[in-house]
Formats: sequence, structure tokens, C-alpha cells
Amino acid sequence: MKMQTGILPGLPAHGRFIELTARPEASLAALEALPVGENLVVGLGPALVARFGAVEGLHGFRAVSGVVDVPSTQADLWLWFRGEARGEIAKQARQVLRRLPDFEVVRQVEGFKYAGGLDLSGYEDGTENPEGEAAIKATFAPDGSSFVTVQQWVHRLERFDPLPEAERDNIIGRRIKDNVELTDAPEFAHVKRTAQESFTPEAFMLRRSMPWAENGQEGLNFVSFGNSFQAFEAQQRRMAGLEDGIADGLYRFTRPITGANYWCPPMREDRLDLTGIAP
Repeated sequence: MKMQTGILPGLPAHGRFIELTARPEASLAALEALPVGENLVVGLGPALVARFGAVEGLHGFRAVSGVVDVPSTQADLWLWFRGEARGEIAKQARQVLRRLPDFEVVRQVEGFKYAGGLDLSGYEDGTENPEGEAAIKATFAPDGSSFVTVQQWVHRLERFDPLPEAERDNIIGRRIKDNVELTDAPEFAHVKRTAQESFTPEAFMLRRSMPWAENGQEGLNFVSFGNSFQAFEAQQRRMAGLEDGIADGLYRFTRPITGANYWCPPMREDRLDLTGIAP
């Protein structure tokens, strides 16, 4: 099993997330030649894969309509550039996009690491990420591939910041001062809505989300890797109130404006192994 090496490491200082659509003449050959490694993670969308075959478990992002609405903005290709210098990422992205003339950029988000790994709300993101062997088990299928869900969330921190600290803690389900989980958190608390052990089967996934801020807006670019989409979709249903009519407290100040699923192929000899796309 050889997975893409940019998935497991912790957050870099900077990241660029690019989503693209494929023109009719797009082929897999260009993707097989991409310089995938610690600084670049690549995901293929279901419509692109369907041109050449199929991958078991791959499907488009499923929009949700419930107490809150969650949109789907599925594209064909996802690139995550990782690095410590924003200029180097920009240079690498230009070089890679030149290799993809049959793909058109539809979305781009510039992410950054904030205060050691905090969300712009001031709370830690990804506190309960699995580690070690547990992370590998939750993140990768037996062949080394992974499934990633990406959403861009827009925060309205002018609604959140003025709230009393105790009320903000209740929305998240943790104390901001020490990141300790509240034992008496309300049912709408985000931590309670998404407690990975509370699902059947358990809903463990590896989050690699990064804050963003541009054009007068700010938020979180949510990125979740899993050995399938099961864990994310179970958590999304509960967050949207589909189980019990209780929406996650996060929706009081933030909303996703995009949503897409991608398959991250395994590697073979430092190149994407696309043999898993069964004709």
C-alpha cells in the first residue's frame, strides 16, 4: 500500500486548494505525470472517473436539505498545494496548471495555519483527529487510496465574537481557555453533534482544514479524508438536524458555500496509480 504522502502530515504554514472542471478532451495521462508528493495532493471527481471506468464507493457530494441546507458544487479535479512559503506554492501551482491544459479552474482558496492550528473563531480545529495506526485505518482504503470531502465555510464572526465566552463554549462544546470538552455541553454543541464514537459504525476521519481570508470574507476550508465517505456523511446528516431536528451550533455563525467529493488515488513509483479505475 502506498498512499499519497501529503495526506498524513500535519498542517503546513500555507495551502492552495484548487478545483477544476475537465473539458471533453481531458485524459488520464496528464494526471499520471503530475508531481504528486508531500507538497501536492490530488483528487479525482466522480464524473471524470466515470469517463474511463469506476471506483467503488466514489460518488458526488450529496446536498442536504433539513433544518439547514448544505450545497453541492461538485467539480472534476482537486489539487491541494502544501508548503511553508506562499510564493513557492504559487510557483508550483503555475507549473502544475500548465500541465493541465484540458482542465479549467473553477474555484481557488488560499489557506493558512493560524495560531498553531486554530480556527479563526479561536477554537482548535481537529482536536480528535486519529493518530498513528488509527489515522491510517480511518484515512486509507486497503489499496492506499483515500476519499476526501472539501467544503468552503464562510464565517460571520461579528455574530460570534460578541457572545459571552460561556455561550461560545457551548456552541463549540469546548472551553476556549484550555480546549477541554464540556461535560454538560448542550445537544447542539458541535463536539456533541460530531462525536466520532457516538455513530454506528464509528465515524472516524482525518481532518486537514485550513482557515482562509480574502476579499473581505473569512472562514474555514474544511478538508476531511476517509477510507470512504461514510464518516463524513453520517456527521453531516446529524449536523444538519436530519436525525433529531437539532442543528449544529456552528450554523449560528457559519455556513458552507461549496461541497465536493474526490477520490485520491494511491501511488506507484512516485506517480498516481490509476489502475484502480475499473473499466
